[in-house]
Amino acid sequence: MGRKGYQSPARKLLSWVRKQSKKMKILLSIVTAVTLLVTLKLVVHDHNYFFVVAEAIHLIGLLVLIYKLTTLKTCSGLSLKTQVLTAIFLAVRLYCSFLMEADIHTVLDLITLVATLWVIYMMKFKLKSSYMADMDNMPLYYTIVPAAVLAFFVHPNTSHILINRMLWAFCVYLESVSVLPQLRLMQNVQIIEPFSAHYVFALGVARFLGCAHWIIQVYDTAGAYIYLAGRGYFWIPTVFLAEMVQTFILADFCYYYVKSVMSGQLIVRLPTPV
Repeated sequence: MGRKGYQSPARKLLSWVRKQSKKMKILLSIVTAVTLLVTLKLVVHDHNYFFVVAEAIHLIGLLVLIYKLTTLKTCSGLSLKTQVLTAIFLAVRLYCSFLMEADIHTVLDLITLVATLWVIYMMKFKLKSSYMADMDNMPLYYTIVPAAVLAFFVHPNTSHILINRMLWAFCVYLESVSVLPQLRLMQNVQIIEPFSAHYVFALGVARFLGCAHWIIQVYDTAGAYIYLAGRGYFWIPTVFLAEMVQTFILADFCYYYVKSVMSGQLIVRLPTPV
């Protein structure tokens, strides 16, 4: 009886945020992002770990998809085109990583690529009847061609052969836009079931960590990191921009995801496009 009408602090906060103006919501988002960045900077001393954690979170998101495909026997709400783009940039990055680094990133990329290929196989052959092909309607060349053209002109200036430097740039640029077909599909559907939502949210968290690395590096070097010697004057600024673009692309969905979770809803509902 005494708990009737009780609202948790999270729900009270969400209710308060809902009542704010659009400008206030933007300001709150910026304050939240800055707070997270400052916390990461103070807690994590080696900022290169951000990439390792980001890759691990991406893999966790894929494991959520694998669980969905094996238990629910459906791939509804998932974009096959995003998975194909993911497989492409992972394969290219794995090749480049093997030649240039051969470290923990290489291992994580290999595992993630295998998991992505398995998801593609299940969607294309085993669960084809549940694939929303008509909703997954963003042409692949919208992302691949611009990434390839940009990589041709803007790539790292290192001791590796030119084609490998271009391939490395290509996978970076393609990764930044690989989620667009998935977001396009979700905008078409508007109602996102939990497992697909968890996967996309994991991508959002992973991209935020990657973006945090660049922001903190630029801050720590007072901007000098952008023009790091030996990397080319346009390469790092372009990578930084690509990370920012992908983070902002996913930020809107992450907002609605958190909103749904705080409201106790399992399904994420996106607003109708204007």
